[in-house]
Amino acid sequence: MCGICCSVSFSVEHFCKGLKEDLLCRLKRRGPNSSHQLLRSHVNYQCLFSGHVLHLRGVLTAQPVEGGGGDVFLWNGEVFGGIKVEAEENDTQIVFDYLSSCKNESDIVSLFSKVQGPWSFIYYQASRHHLWFGRDFFGRRSLLWHFGKLGETLCLSSVGSQLSGVTSQWQEVPASGIYRLDLNSTSTSSCVALNLYPWKPLGGNLNTECVNNTLARISADLPPCVSVVADETQLYLKEPVSPLNMMLPQCPLEIPCRSQHCVQPTRETLEVFLTDEHRKAVVERFVDVLGTAVKKRVLCVPRSGHPPPRERLRTGEERARVAILFSGGIDSMVLAALADRHIPLHEPIDLLNVAFMTRARARTGAGSPDSKKGKQTSRCEIPSKDTSGNAGAAEGPDSRFSVPDRVTGRAGLEELRAANPSRVWNFVEINVSLEELQKLRRTQICHLVQPLDTVLDDSIGCAVWFASRGAGCLATQDGVKLYQSDAKVVLTGIGADELLAGYSRHRARFQTHGLDALNKEIEMELARISSRNLGRDDRVIGDHGKEARFPFLDENVVSFLNSLPIWEKANLTFPRGIGEKFILRLAAVKLGLRASALLPKRAMQFGSRIAKLEKRHEKASDKCSRLQVTSLEDLSAGKE
Repeated sequence: MCGICCSVSFSVEHFCKGLKEDLLCRLKRRGPNSSHQLLRSHVNYQCLFSGHVLHLRGVLTAQPVEGGGGDVFLWNGEVFGGIKVEAEENDTQIVFDYLSSCKNESDIVSLFSKVQGPWSFIYYQASRHHLWFGRDFFGRRSLLWHFGKLGETLCLSSVGSQLSGVTSQWQEVPASGIYRLDLNSTSTSSCVALNLYPWKPLGGNLNTECVNNTLARISADLPPCVSVVADETQLYLKEPVSPLNMMLPQCPLEIPCRSQHCVQPTRETLEVFLTDEHRKAVVERFVDVLGTAVKKRVLCVPRSGHPPPRERLRTGEERARVAILFSGGIDSMVLAALADRHIPLHEPIDLLNVAFMTRARARTGAGSPDSKKGKQTSRCEIPSKDTSGNAGAAEGPDSRFSVPDRVTGRAGLEELRAANPSRVWNFVEINVSLEELQKLRRTQICHLVQPLDTVLDDSIGCAVWFASRGAGCLATQDGVKLYQSDAKVVLTGIGADELLAGYSRHRARFQTHGLDALNKEIEMELARISSRNLGRDDRVIGDHGKEARFPFLDENVVSFLNSLPIWEKANLTFPRGIGEKFILRLAAVKLGLRASALLPKRAMQFGSRIAKLEKRHEKASDKCSRLQVTSLEDLSAGKE
């Protein structure tokens, strides 16, 4: 995982000497192991490249990577398939080697059609004065763009600047394909014309009307001097996943849940479904495909190759290399169970469980005399460079943070311990006070969530930022101790709800309009996931020098689930706790999980109790005033 940036100037008067300090700082937080900058100047333009590396694979490869002909490459991604990368190799170098061997545009487009895994990239092709860039099909890695008012500058970056009046002008690069910019022609014209190479469905035709709509939608959000056009060669990338199976059953789905036994489902209820041989085979195949996706993501981390000595195992000094955003719900429990299969047994696994102070306690703490004495802070906070915390207060469980996800998280921990008592499961209780939330949102998080700006983005962005930071406490045999997760890889269950009808709106859609409407809702969910979730979460998790990995959005997992008819993935004639994410619940049973297999869907913002913590009557889709960015000048003036 890396922080990448390219600042382009098309006129001499706008040539820059370096990036703004705040932007450079945020890029370095994403890539703490190596930071370099490189300048490419031409009579008509100038490009400043900035690369910041979080080292996870092979030999540390500093970025920007330079080629013999003057080419420059910036890569923020992981190759998990499509092209061969050996265990000891660095995928940045491998992808650049492939790019260097490309003879024409068709070869470049073909290469990015093959790469499986999350990626964003910037590639300067010196011989042709072309700048290529883009994000993967799902947009799992952040890439933003910012254009000067008159088209005199362009900046591409993993994160945006925090200065007021600038951050709001950053936009996420649409994950609609890859883009090519002719730097020479742009510098001599008054218009920035971006050539788009769009994704084409596997086995389908490239719909001209659809492409034109995509071009119009992208261009509508850009300054008048910037346009996005289809490349005249009509080259395209092949979508990396199979199209969604829109098949409908020949007969209406049976509604079997009329008995009391089904109204209050048990694990045995799910086991009965697995007596059907076809369904059992489908579930076993799903476990295999998802398990392979998890395996790729938990083994591809730095390891010495040798287990630690028994002395270190006894003293508990071995540190986790993989963490999971963990609520104890079905998504995180299945990921934990599959990770347990593949992570070496001597390594702990960090389960990151976040809770926000319940509203009644927060209001009491914020307005009472005790708050002035520091009693509002968490009893499990860890001092860090971001917050002073309360280091002396790790005394035990705190009822102020007994939120739903904490309760289900502890129950899930016991299930995992029962399944594998030999594993060290670090259940990291991350408690966040209202005061700390407000402070770090203002100074850190709002700049990462931008350019997204809704109440929902605020809630999820803050929850994921605090969870992935991993600063909390552990309950051990010797008592409660402060803990900081060092794991560089963070697994998250994003994608499960979109693929498997996990949201309440899916049930409402099905009950109102039937299976065909449910299929279309899921198709829409997948089409918009890049703009709603993934760029934001990549920026938020990456701010800690950690990498987000999304097993449910592995290309093979999505293709397998897309190939199934809807009723084999979700059966919303069944009640909550069974019908949504039906196939995942059956997979949980196959993996030996019990109570967690029946937990209804609960959104992170509600399970952690951050939703409506500060304002009760706001809606998730409302613009969030708390995400408004304050300039450095305004902050300084406020201190005076």
